[in-house]
Amino acid sequence: MAGMTLRSEVSEFLATRRARLTPEQAGIIGGGRRRVTGLRREEVAMLAGMSVDYYARMERGNLSGVSPEVLEALGRALHLDDAELAHLHDLARNAAPSGAARKRPRPATPVIRPSLQRLLDSINAPAYISNARKDFLAENAIGHAVFSPILDDASSQRNNARFTFFNPAAQNFYSDWEAGANSIIASLRIEAGRNPHDKELTDLIGELVTRSDVFRTRWAAHDVRFHRTGSKRIHHPDVGDLEFDYEALELPADAGLVMFTMTPTADTPTEERLRLLGSLSAMQSTPAE
Repeated sequence: MAGMTLRSEVSEFLATRRARLTPEQAGIIGGGRRRVTGLRREEVAMLAGMSVDYYARMERGNLSGVSPEVLEALGRALHLDDAELAHLHDLARNAAPSGAARKRPRPATPVIRPSLQRLLDSINAPAYISNARKDFLAENAIGHAVFSPILDDASSQRNNARFTFFNPAAQNFYSDWEAGANSIIASLRIEAGRNPHDKELTDLIGELVTRSDVFRTRWAAHDVRFHRTGSKRIHHPDVGDLEFDYEALELPADAGLVMFTMTPTADTPTEERLRLLGSLSAMQSTPAE
């Protein structure tokens, strides 16, 4: 995402944020008849304390030289949440003349240190390590058992985004498929703004856009979201419904890698079903006599 592509990203992000905010939400009374429900450019400029020409320049995709203070004011005017504001700052950082020089290369296949694998193995719940592209890089035994439909699917290449949008089984595996799909898109979008020179990321997004009409349509919404904590419901083909609360733990020594831990939701049969799944998995992995 560089050059005109970055300008388009900035332009479309600001335009979609402006279009979703009604005058009533922004505290604007009246304003006459409207062809669209969103704010006008001059209204955003007024709320942000800048000239209409200056805001129009920004919405045309030019964030070069825009100060963090101006971005914060624009964020307040557009009611951006934390993820959206961080995305706007990332876009501005990469739009700066020196932005291209601040690439953050990452190894194509990061090596999971043995101490991290031991940490995964010590967790008495499904746990795995992922990168920003949604690749499963390492997992503990019960984590592998839970996500076996993804990990054992050669076409997904251990990638959750490919599984979610290319494999029809995903809509049965993920009980809240719609929410999960939107979350994947939103977190890929925020990572694309943070690291526009990550070739593997842009290649993955290009593959998803090309092969999935659903992904392409939702990608155009420019929604962004942090993937830090929440709940996940899975319908496992071997043991049925599983419900988890997950936490995302960033690994400071391994830039871009995140450890996810998934604990059974209270007052559900998940814990019992996990024990059954662990037993089934152990039996399947035991060599025949």
